[in-house]
Amino acid sequence: MGYSADVIIIGAGIGGLTAAALLQERGFSTITLEKNAVPGGSCAAFKRGGYTFDAGASVFYGFSDDDRNGSLNLHSRLFRRLGVDVPVIADPVQIHYHLPDDIDVPVYYDQERFLRSLAERFPGEEEGIREFYRELEEVYEILSSLPAGSLEDPVHVLSVGRQYPSLVFALALKTFRSMGKTARRTIRDRKLLRFIDMEAYSWAVQDAVSTPLVNAGICLADRHHGGIHYPVGGAGAIPDALCRGIRKFGGQVHFRREVTEILVRRGKAEGVRLADGELLTSRAVVTNATVWDTCNRLLRDSRYHIPDDKYLRAPSWFQMYLGVDASVIPDGFNVHHIFVDDWADYSMPGGTIYFSAPSILDPSVAPEGKHVIHAFVTDETSRWQQLRRGDREYEKAKKKLADELITRTEALLPGLRDAVELEVLASPLTHERYLNRYKGTYGPLLYPGQNVLQKPQNRTPVRNLYAAGDSTFPGQGVIAVTYSGVSCASYIARKLGNPLEYL
Repeated sequence: MGYSADVIIIGAGIGGLTAAALLQERGFSTITLEKNAVPGGSCAAFKRGGYTFDAGASVFYGFSDDDRNGSLNLHSRLFRRLGVDVPVIADPVQIHYHLPDDIDVPVYYDQERFLRSLAERFPGEEEGIREFYRELEEVYEILSSLPAGSLEDPVHVLSVGRQYPSLVFALALKTFRSMGKTARRTIRDRKLLRFIDMEAYSWAVQDAVSTPLVNAGICLADRHHGGIHYPVGGAGAIPDALCRGIRKFGGQVHFRREVTEILVRRGKAEGVRLADGELLTSRAVVTNATVWDTCNRLLRDSRYHIPDDKYLRAPSWFQMYLGVDASVIPDGFNVHHIFVDDWADYSMPGGTIYFSAPSILDPSVAPEGKHVIHAFVTDETSRWQQLRRGDREYEKAKKKLADELITRTEALLPGLRDAVELEVLASPLTHERYLNRYKGTYGPLLYPGQNVLQKPQNRTPVRNLYAAGDSTFPGQGVIAVTYSGVSCASYIARKLGNPLEYL
């Protein structure tokens, strides 16, 4: 049988692009198909009126040049392997938290400075604070000592187990623990535990008790080692570089080519059908879609369908992109902020405001004398389904919510409303439509008490169909989906007879 390519990748999200780049560099032919005009999915950028806005992600791990200081540098290692340059700018503060109970805490790259500032705010808890964050360091140290590969690849698992038996055993024990329960072993102050909840919620959209300790060890320790960086030109620089890497080694990336069906015969994926009816065949298929979109939309056989509640579904987002006069942002203002007005509402739609102003680091994303602001809150498609895109009522609803966000944000940036020169708004319906994500979701989450290894992995119930992206282990966030792409490529390469070299 003649194949269109060895591997077809559905969707140019970061997980799929990472898998495609590593497979192509290894000598496998790949075709990546993206319904939109630009790559990246939630890690993309778009331009309006001279401003460059990050569609979603703007806090990036994994870009340190020093592998001894931040050895989870998957992005640096990946782009080094591809021979592609991605200039980045270091950010000295990961997130500046503004929370009830007068909790105002910047998370500095310098870990000791961060721990001292937290201990000053909670002087009776210094010992507990240091013990808790030491636990996260232990997870980080284990993970940074192990080569990245698929947990479903028996050759990889046995090899790592033989080389690092004590580390693997220690990590296995930690997979049964949650971040929140670990914190409660050493910390008693209720307000401090609320802060720990926000440390989890900032990326996992769950409280600390529901967040696996292993995931926390990646995000909350690596920020003090590899650090946080911003790609010059905006978030879109990352997927653009991956596309350059794919094409450099002869791979294909096609835009405005939407996949509508995964072709399955006798339980085996054999290719895809495009919206225009064209059929492409391959030895393997990688889906970057959510688990619900893959199983309930792209796979037509009802035997593969899954119920809506098989996994806990993360919320969607309402996003506000602003071009503002630079005078509204004072000197010394940090790039990333999270603020909460009331603890009773922080996990409700709109309760937590995520805020970033990346032009503080990279002036190239805004016209001279201007700044870019991106503010967003959790939301649900169910709150918008009675409205139709383009209708007057839909636009009024978006404008009303944006005005409320600006009013709340003015507690942080007085005079913001008068400084706005450009406003672009996106509802959960935008996420659902543009990103082809079921109900606009941020992806599946674990139910409280589940083990982190119960996350969907790279294999699926269909032979030769694999998954990457935030529906797979380890979960949400750009560095996490990059890892999923690495492990997916590793598994496929071994199955197809030419294993990857470890990053």
